[in-house]
Amino acid sequence: MEKMIKKPFVRYNEEKTNDAFTVRLNKEERILLNDCKIILEQKKDSTALKQLAWFGAKTLQDDKMKYIIQELFKNKRKNTRLGIIDFS
Repeated sequence: MEKMIKKPFVRYNEEKTNDAFTVRLNKEERILLNDCKIILEQKKDSTALKQLAWFGAKTLQDDKMKYIIQELFKNKRKNTRLGIIDFS
């Protein structure tokens, strides 16, 4: 029986569907992430980012939040049409 020699960097199990990417944070973003990690009681950056992404996704897809966002954009369009460019 021949022993199969595996080549490096070759995916032999095509069922794996994990996706990964690099995130670079500036100083302010790092401070914010560290603050959120304390609130989440999560030490790992990657897990904290995933949880924050899910919270954001669920919030944006909520009917109440959709309504609020739609109203904000509607106000912005009206302000632009009326010439109100800078609203403080």
